[in-house]
Amino acid sequence: MRLLSFQILACLGLLFLPSVLVAQSTGVDYPYPVQFLSLNMESKPVRMAYMDVRPAQPNGKTVLLLHGKNFNGYYWQTVIRWLTANGYRAIVPDQVGWGKSSHPDIHYSFHRLAANTRHLLDTLGVQKVTVLAHSMGGMLGTRFTLMYPEIVEKLVLENPIGLEDYKTFVPYQTIEQQFQKEKSATFESYQQYQKSYYPVWKPEYDDLVRVQASDLKSPDFNAIAWSNAVTYLMIYEQSVCYEFNRLKTPTLLIIGQEDRTVVGKNLLSKTEQARHGLYPELGRQTVKQLQSGKLVELDGVGHIPHIQAPERFLKALGDFLK
Repeated sequence: MRLLSFQILACLGLLFLPSVLVAQSTGVDYPYPVQFLSLNMESKPVRMAYMDVRPAQPNGKTVLLLHGKNFNGYYWQTVIRWLTANGYRAIVPDQVGWGKSSHPDIHYSFHRLAANTRHLLDTLGVQKVTVLAHSMGGMLGTRFTLMYPEIVEKLVLENPIGLEDYKTFVPYQTIEQQFQKEKSATFESYQQYQKSYYPVWKPEYDDLVRVQASDLKSPDFNAIAWSNAVTYLMIYEQSVCYEFNRLKTPTLLIIGQEDRTVVGKNLLSKTEQARHGLYPELGRQTVKQLQSGKLVELDGVGHIPHIQAPERFLKALGDFLK
């Protein structure tokens, strides 16, 4: 009878399993209090971390912020501060598999991450949102909007990846190969990769490297590395670029013109690298597919406009939100 009760509790997500199944990154102080939502994924109880930041003078609007592959909710702090100062409530999840959320060994999909995010909004009683999504978050934000168009008032895609189908030109790597790559990561390798995000590197950008590299010191680093590898394949295998024409929601593309990000770029020849990740061209191609789209091009800006050029980014965001 006691064994049966244990199984029932586990299936309902009311019983936490050992840390190897619910591994989470620690050691980084987020700019606002972090809360946790309990979920059950593939019979594994997990936790989804999030910040829910409310303005002093609310305007009744909520913005959902979706982070990229090599990031978490931490890097939205400047945007959160601007949103709340202008009356917006900001909901900022770490997706399961990232940041302070659990890193379970499961099948990751944008559909499931979107469903988790919808459950978070339902739990918080939020019925309408504007979605602001960066990098990999752009793929998730697109999937979320396609799945739940009734709750998304506007969609903002900030240098989203997935504007082209990587599996059509990037050589395939097995999960085991990707896992070994993730396990061999160092502060220096993270820093070198993040340098590709900016036309000119500045010392203050090391803060985001520090946040990413905090995982290296986690006792659950193997579980985190496995999640990183599996979610790389999620990006590789689950394209959204063929579905932009299905988006009916008013959509803003904010594109840093110096961005040349390609997932798996190091697997390409120099000739192939030069042919892909051309964000000026990709942005213009994508906005033509949208039923209600607008494109803002930021000259001299790389992959993370809200970090590199926050004033210009927030001006474009503010104009669209109004």
